[in-house]
Amino acid sequence: MEQLQHKEERPNPDPTESVTDELTDQVAADFTGRQAVRVEPAAEPVEPVVLEEEKVKDEIEIQIDLLKDPDWVVRREAAITLGEMGDDRCVEPLCRALRDGDWQVREVAIEGLGQIGSPAVELLIKLLRDWDVRKYAIAALGKIRDERVLDPLMLQLRNDEFKDDAVNALVELGQPALSRLIKALKDKDENVRKQAVLALGRIKEAEAIDPLIEMLADGDWFTRLTAAAALEAIGDERAREAIKPLMKDPDMVVRMRVERILAKWRKQSANA
Repeated sequence: MEQLQHKEERPNPDPTESVTDELTDQVAADFTGRQAVRVEPAAEPVEPVVLEEEKVKDEIEIQIDLLKDPDWVVRREAAITLGEMGDDRCVEPLCRALRDGDWQVREVAIEGLGQIGSPAVELLIKLLRDWDVRKYAIAALGKIRDERVLDPLMLQLRNDEFKDDAVNALVELGQPALSRLIKALKDKDENVRKQAVLALGRIKEAEAIDPLIEMLADGDWFTRLTAAAALEAIGDERAREAIKPLMKDPDMVVRMRVERILAKWRKQSANA
């Protein structure tokens, strides 16, 4: 009876106070004699977090697998995608794609390696040893502005079979190849000098004008001819005066070409 009286004399909670769930549970336990069980709030569902890097890696693996697809269109799109990703892991598969049986796949693989840039240089230089893919490796190196590509490309100027590819690649590089090509004008190898003249004429930089004027006195008629044509392509008043003496060149082909060049310049001046 006394125990009941004690319980009845328990002060009522102030109605102005906020009664928490925990207090309510404790009061109920007092009346029932059972221990209050605290219910933890349900944890928020945790969604798996996939890092962006992992997504990229997964996509790279997918595209690498697609390079083996029997449909050349699928392989081409995969090579384009790998080039756009620009990841180092794309280099080796794109280099393998240089052996693809379809020229359009090889073409976009070259572009893709150019997009990736410097990370592709080392493997492409190794591929220069392989005759089957050397042409495409040269083209890819020409799209990468990295000083490491210059020596291998200049060396290919001595290769009769791939010298034109090397010239195209050096022209693609443009300004970075200029000093090396000007230096090559003094090379002991006549073919190297010729290829250097051709490349400089296509790059069309004023820096090459004086070195090309010196080549007008070269002992080889074809080198004199190409030097005159290169100066025509660059277009400069100094070049016009420099080629005039070739009107008396011992080689008839040189004389005829110089006559046409000077006639063209006279016509342009008159129209201006």
